[in-house]
Amino acid sequence: MTDHLLDSAASLLDAGDACRIAHIRTARWISHPVASRAHNAMRLLLDRPVTLRPRGLLLTGPYHNGKTMIAERFAIEHLRQSERQRIWVIQTREGAGLSHFYASILAGLRAPQASGWRSLSRAGEQVDHLLDSLKPRLLIFDEFHSALRGRRQDVKSIFSFLRRIASVHDISPVLVGEVAVYDAVHDTEEMGSRFDTIPVPRWAYDEDFATLLDSLETCMPLARASDLSRPSLAEIIHELSEGLIGEVVDIVSNAAITAIRNGEEHISEATIASLGYTPLSKRRNAPLRREMM
Repeated sequence: MTDHLLDSAASLLDAGDACRIAHIRTARWISHPVASRAHNAMRLLLDRPVTLRPRGLLLTGPYHNGKTMIAERFAIEHLRQSERQRIWVIQTREGAGLSHFYASILAGLRAPQASGWRSLSRAGEQVDHLLDSLKPRLLIFDEFHSALRGRRQDVKSIFSFLRRIASVHDISPVLVGEVAVYDAVHDTEEMGSRFDTIPVPRWAYDEDFATLLDSLETCMPLARASDLSRPSLAEIIHELSEGLIGEVVDIVSNAAITAIRNGEEHISEATIASLGYTPLSKRRNAPLRREMM
């Protein structure tokens, strides 16, 4: 019986182990309530009328919790459906000040960096020219916390730039990153008033988490049902993952691969235990690290 699997996963049951393991390791989109709220909020910004003070959006939460995938999925779906690209994803570079921030934008817009890009005036002119030409409606700045590690004046200059592109180019900035992004934006009421926030918190041990596990199980080409959402197994996965979706996916994927290799064809409590999985918060002092000393 393959009722526990999606058709795409069930079709792989007769494939070789290597094929099934490759499928498990493939990145996949898993819809969930927070992702839906974020996509709805970005859709409203995309479809809004022209305004002199367009609002922005904060997508913030802990590391390894799916924020980047939420943003990139929305941008990809837009590209599939729109005749003109109106959303661009900018990978915020490490480094302080506007020069590094401009370089992030130029790279994200797939533009060659002009000679002398470290000159703020020249880089600023190039960025303005590109924004005027491409006319994006949303600029998604992933890993935006990377831009907050400089001097206070550097951060103020970046926020001033975000205000300017909103008013001059009618662009809604979407800032994706850790909780420090929320703190920095709300350091002043003027900046905080420009952004709505969609938090991406750790997953609680609740019905939504059980649904997440059920969705994951349907993607794992195992011959036998694992019933990942049953309390005895779900509690173990939640404790090890510490409520981080990236950790959940890693645990379930590694367990599914183990189940294929040992011939069990389903994930059990013993399968999870055999992984020797260390939660993210405990890896700094894990036994493996002490072996390196």
